[in-house]
Amino acid sequence: MQSRTVGKRYELVEEISSGAMGQVWRGYDTILDREVAIKQILPGIASTAEHAEVLAKRFRREARITARIGHHGVPQVHDAVLDNDFSRLYLVMEFVRGTPLTAFISADDPLPISWAAAVVAQICTVLSHAHAIPVVHRDLKPDNVVVAEDGTVKVLDFGIAAILRTDVTRLTATGALMGTTRYMSPEQVQAVQVTPQSDLYAVGCILHELVTGNPVFADGPALMRQHLFETPPRLRQLRPDVPSELENLTLDLLEKLPERRPADAQTIFERLIPFLPARGSQPGDSERSPSRIPDPTGPYRNPCAPRSRPEQVLTELLDEDAISADQALASIKVALEQSNELLDEERFAQAADELASVLKSAADALGTDNRRVLLLRQRRAAILVIGGDFRRALPEFDRLAKAYARVAGPGDIETLECRRQAALCRAELGEGAAALDELRQVLARHQAVKGDGDETVLTTRRDIGALLATEGRSDEALAVLEPLYHDLCIIYSPNDPLAVEVRELLARLRLTNG
Repeated sequence: MQSRTVGKRYELVEEISSGAMGQVWRGYDTILDREVAIKQILPGIASTAEHAEVLAKRFRREARITARIGHHGVPQVHDAVLDNDFSRLYLVMEFVRGTPLTAFISADDPLPISWAAAVVAQICTVLSHAHAIPVVHRDLKPDNVVVAEDGTVKVLDFGIAAILRTDVTRLTATGALMGTTRYMSPEQVQAVQVTPQSDLYAVGCILHELVTGNPVFADGPALMRQHLFETPPRLRQLRPDVPSELENLTLDLLEKLPERRPADAQTIFERLIPFLPARGSQPGDSERSPSRIPDPTGPYRNPCAPRSRPEQVLTELLDEDAISADQALASIKVALEQSNELLDEERFAQAADELASVLKSAADALGTDNRRVLLLRQRRAAILVIGGDFRRALPEFDRLAKAYARVAGPGDIETLECRRQAALCRAELGEGAAALDELRQVLARHQAVKGDGDETVLTTRRDIGALLATEGRSDEALAVLEPLYHDLCIIYSPNDPLAVEVRELLARLRLTNG
């Protein structure tokens, strides 16, 4: 039978699996002559040609971010292809041979402790690279983890949840929550801020399930409420031979508030080291190898470690020969034009680099506190945010806020905007408390300068309410969002996009609060 080809390049050879999101095929890239995995997104997800085009465009943006992870535990996504009738989207990915992590989970034959620790430690190695960007997986679960034949762990579908927005809960006409999983963090249940700490909650769910063979909370109508309010069962109640340190780690990962969880994936890895096999060691009786699955402790019998924590890196500017003020203004104009062209093609990293290439010479010619120089730096930082590079954008916004305050005062609109952007970066990086404190200070100054009806004031109130919900402070969130919704309906209308967003967030908060 003749093979089916998509994108005039990728041949579908055989179907590997089928799920809620679509079908996965083993295929071939006919140009590079290599095996690939091809995920066909179901037509119900890409409901129209226009929607499919939007998904493809969103994919290309997310894939560029995902590609920067640069870790062998992350299979790369190569392409996004629309079918001939533009109704279906295909994602072309690196083909991984291995065993799904679901095969490791058994209540009747639970894994050796070292095996469970080895799997989770490798997941954390991958997350340490991803969160350094930061890229948040959003849908981490055993279905998205594969153990290769040599025992190395591969984490699949980075960015796919963000592309399809499958991690966002939604309300049906009856008020029931949809689109949730047994591995979803409390903040995802409420569809508020998703950060690296959201992935760490999922890690806790996976570790619990690998060790006991049972999920933290069983599927059912009470699942989401359990994630929000119920204390998870202790591992040692279900399996007495579990070390207390491993039990404590699991409970720490399953904390309801993101900031009470371990600081990062590196911290989890370090706490798992005592349960990993030593270099050169051989499996003992307690580390018997189930024949049905590959041994994930192998990579630790030969050294394997996560990426070290990055130091805070200041913005690097290129050294250039001195130029005149007129030349600096001309170079800024050219850089902005070229950067805009790159932005139109969604080449965000390159667009930011284009602006960086003229920053030092412009600052030397015009002065570091010159408004044009500051606006150029501010635009570059904004492009980094658009491209998802919050870790590089944050220190630049902090420095810009200080520079604007020095030049124009702490109440200057640009000073406040840079502080607001820095706070939003902190929220994306999981620093919720610091972000809230900053946003509240910015809001007070914005209201004093622009009044209650200003668009930035209204948006900042929404950001504060959403962050309060993320922090588990639902009553405070309602106290912020309810009057905000009332104001939006008066200033704009109930159908205004921001009003609709706030109304939906209020509905979720009221539902989960009972």
